[in-house]
Formats: sequence, C-alpha cells, structure tokens
Amino acid sequence: MVFVDQVTIHVKAGEGGAGSASLRSEPYTPRGGPDGGDGGRGGDVILRVDPAMFDLSPYADRPHHRAKDGRPGGRNNRTGAMGEDLVLLVPDGTVVRQEGRVVADLVGAGTSVAVARGGRGGRGNASLASARNRVPRVAERGEPGEEARLDLELRLVADVGLVGLPNAGKSTLLARLTAARPKIADYPFTTLAPNLGVAGNEERFVVADVPGVIEGAHRGKGLGLAFLRHVSRCRVLAYVLDLSADPVHDLATVRAEVEAFDQRLSERRSIVVGTKVDLVPKPPAVPPGVDLAVSGVTGEGIEELAQRIARLVALAQAEEPPREPYVVLRPARETFVVSREGDRFRVVGPRVERWVAEADLDDARQVIDLQRRLVRAGVERRLQEAGARRGDEVLIGGTTFEFIPEGEVRTSGAGADGSDHDDGDDDDQT
Repeated sequence: MVFVDQVTIHVKAGEGGAGSASLRSEPYTPRGGPDGGDGGRGGDVILRVDPAMFDLSPYADRPHHRAKDGRPGGRNNRTGAMGEDLVLLVPDGTVVRQEGRVVADLVGAGTSVAVARGGRGGRGNASLASARNRVPRVAERGEPGEEARLDLELRLVADVGLVGLPNAGKSTLLARLTAARPKIADYPFTTLAPNLGVAGNEERFVVADVPGVIEGAHRGKGLGLAFLRHVSRCRVLAYVLDLSADPVHDLATVRAEVEAFDQRLSERRSIVVGTKVDLVPKPPAVPPGVDLAVSGVTGEGIEELAQRIARLVALAQAEEPPREPYVVLRPARETFVVSREGDRFRVVGPRVERWVAEADLDDARQVIDLQRRLVRAGVERRLQEAGARRGDEVLIGGTTFEFIPEGEVRTSGAGADGSDHDDGDDDDQT
C-alpha cells in the first residue's frame, strides 16, 4: 500500500431537522393548541487521533464525508432525533488546514477537533407559541450544517529521525536497531515512504527512517519537501553518512538542507553516525565530525549507538515541555452576511433566510413581525453600513424587498406599525 501523508477532504455536517407545525385535535379537545415538537440537531464532523493509524491513505480515494441529518419533530411535542456525529480517524501528528490557515495540530491519542458543526434543529410551533400568537401555524426549518474543504498533512511523531542522503544505509540501520523490516536491497535505491520502528529494552524510543534528502530538497527537489516535514517532530536527529563515499561533503549537504527547511532544527540534539564501516579499510579512518562508526550488516557498534541515542532521547524529553494538541477556537457562525451586487444588496444567512421563507408576506402582521426581527438581528444596520439607501433592492433568499429603514416607515405618515406602505409594487418592504 502506498504511504499517503497529504490529502484534501470535503466534509459536511448534518442539517438540522425541521420543526413540526402540528395542532392537537382529539375527542373532547378539538382545540388543544399547538403540539409540534422541535427538530433534532445535525451531526458534527470530528477528526480524532487513532494511534493504530499510520498514514492518511483511507482518505486518498474517499475525499467526501457527510454527517447524519437531524430528524424532524413530530406531533405530541416529540423532538426529532439528533443526527449522529461522523468521526474521522487520523494518525497522530496530523495538521489540519482550512484555506491555508492551521485549524488544528492533533498530537496525542484521542485528541479531537470538530471541523464542521451540525445545523440547529428548527423549532416546532409549540415552542413558537407566545402571548401575542398563541396558536402559530408555522414551524421553523432546520439550519444547514457547515461545509469545509480541509487539507490534512501528517507529520510523524517519533523520538529519533534518521536523516541522510539516498543509499546512506538508513533502512539497514533501522532494521538493526528495531524490529522494523523496511525494504533493503544490494542495489542503489531510495526509500519512498518513512518507516517506523521501536528500539531499546528498558528505555524504549521510536525511530523514523526519513527518505533520502538530496541537495535542494528544501526547495522541493526530489522527495525532499514531501518528507522533510517529518523531521520537525523528532526529538533527536541522527545524521547517517556512508563512510565508503564522501562523508564530510555528505554531512555538510544534509545539515544545510535540514537547516534551510527549519532553522530551529539546527539547535536540536543530534548524533552523526557513519555506516558501512565494514566496507572501509581496517582500522577505519573516522573523519572529523562523525561521532560513531557502525555497520548495519555485521552489527558492529550498534549496541553502543542504541545506548547513546537512548541517552539523547532522555535528555531531550527532560528539556522539552509535554507535547500538546493545538486547536484554533473558532468564533460562532455569523447569523448573516451582507454583500453588494451592483445596485442591489444580498443578505445571506440560514436563520435570516428561514425567517423570510416562513413568513406569509400577504399577511401584514407577519410582514411587520418579520421587519422587526430583521431590525433586532441587525440586518438594517448592516445594510446601511454597506451603503444601502431608501428604495434600494435587497435580496434575502429568493425574495426581493425594497429597503425602507424602520425610522422612515414610522414617520412617513402611515400607521405607526408601517403596515400601510404598499405602493402597488409586487416587492415587499424591509
């Protein structure tokens, strides 16, 4: 299976269920009043860390995901069932971005974030009853759920990262240090996916074999950018060099690429390991800068390397604060958004659009109530801030209104409630 560490997914939360407009009518209680229940809330879409997952391949060919909708309310004040949340499992170390901004950095088993919230269920007419309107014959529709396009990026969480040029012997070294069995061959090739293994006996640590870094990797050359990101979470870096090649030049190249990718990595604890000591003349001439010479084939120096790495990991763990998830706290959704479209204005928002759809625009009282609700919600103020003037067209949902500020309605010679302002036009007023 191909290792996948970057995917784009589309998620949609569940829609809220519609409220019920039921009127109770039974023998001996023919006018029992409204008894319509509220609709259920739509389900959320949640990302949650599962330690058993290694990469993001489950989403490579399944990018679309949707939570369950809430159920509609029923008569006898029955509330609709809530939509079931959709939980998408991701590996430890997943970074979530939306429109280029980091939404969450999920580190630690069970860490979760709601990336799309379900719509609110509509209120039934029993909830809408008031002293002014004791028998409402309408109910609210449910709100739509949030939609989002998310970019998921995996950054492996490991204690030690083996970094080096292609064919430096990283996979062989990983196989010697741990029980991992990466692909190893007697011909030149480079690993195409990171490999993980657990090393140590009493003090155990996780080792990651980061695929070969070449010159120019920090600019996207080769596989560099695709896997250099996995180095960022490693507590200790082990620079792996081939002693049978040009280790001094190779070390300078790898260090330069790692530091160019992230300058902070140059301050991280590290060890320089020369491999393939079995291929150089005896006694081996260990070049300056190399801390330890080992052989992944014969096992020479492997035990000492494991002990040194374990000590470095322990020191790094003592120095750093505990790893914590990073989640952006999003403000509540705006009720509506006002935009200008040429000479007219559009108000977009599920709640405002629902108010308009539910109002009987042929009923003067309901029109007045609608206008008052829009004023209280701040629609009139936001329209004026956007530049709307008396007589401008305002679109809310599929309905066109003529903009008449509430103050002008009350002082223009009509009734105090503004209900007599019908100039013969088909458009309604707001």
